[in-house]
This record gives sequence, structure tokens and C-alpha cells, in this order.
Amino acid sequence: METTQAENTPKRKRKAPSKAWQPGQSGNPKGRPIGARNRATLLAAAMLDSEVEAITKAVIDAAKSGDMTAARICLERLVPPMRERPIRANIPSATTAPQCTTAQAAILSAVVSGELMPGEGQALSAMVENQRRAIETTELEQRIAALESRQA
Repeated sequence: METTQAENTPKRKRKAPSKAWQPGQSGNPKGRPIGARNRATLLAAAMLDSEVEAITKAVIDAAKSGDMTAARICLERLVPPMRERPIRANIPSATTAPQCTTAQAAILSAVVSGELMPGEGQALSAMVENQRRAIETTELEQRIAALESRQA
């Protein structure tokens, strides 16, 4: 098998590209402008703009004929997702461990009576539990410090 001259010629070493900026320095310090949209997104939006009515009608028709995915899409657009709301409930403050127990009982009572939704009660209960743990941790630290000072 014969070799060509190109195969016998040693490969030339490539020169390292010159650095226009220092390592760690951005080549585009201003960055992408805020709110700038990707070209593909702009193209897709332009294509959809002309067909929005037809697509919407097709999805609604599919939902009417029993397509559950189309129905879900329609409902997601019509009914916005629930957002958190401030919780108003008569729950005692909890600055000691026994008060945390009282607060937990008040939360349970509010959920049972329908004053709070179960998810809201669960969130409040978790907060009270975190408060109880913080109180117990502080009390344990104080006890340990007292024991250590007696031994010294």
C-alpha cells in the first residue's frame, strides 16, 4: 500500500488564538439585553400569530368532542392556578414548647371546622413544629452550658 506525500508530512502545530481579553473577563460585558427574545422564539411567535384563531378553534373543538388533553389545555387557560393567600386564623403565639402544643391543637380545630383548608393547616403546623424544635434546641444549649459551668 502506497502512502501519499500528505500522509508523510508532519502536521503543523497550530498557533494558539490570541486572547482579546484576560481569563475570567467576559467577551460581552454588557451581556444580553434584558427582555431580549431568542430568534427561534420570535420566529415561532410570528408563525403562530397568523394561525392563533384556527388553532384555538381546533383545540376547543377537540375538547368538546372528548379529547381530555385539549380540555385540560382549555381549562388551564381559562382558570388560572390558585395562588397562595394570607392565612387568617385565630392561633395563639408559641414561644414555649407547651404553647406549641396549644397552637397545634388550634390549627387542627380550625381545619376540622373548615376555617382553614387542610393544606393551609399543614403549612401552619409545620411552622409551629419548626418553632418548637428551635425552642427545644435553645433550651438544650442552655442546659448543657449550665452543666458544663457546674463541672468547671
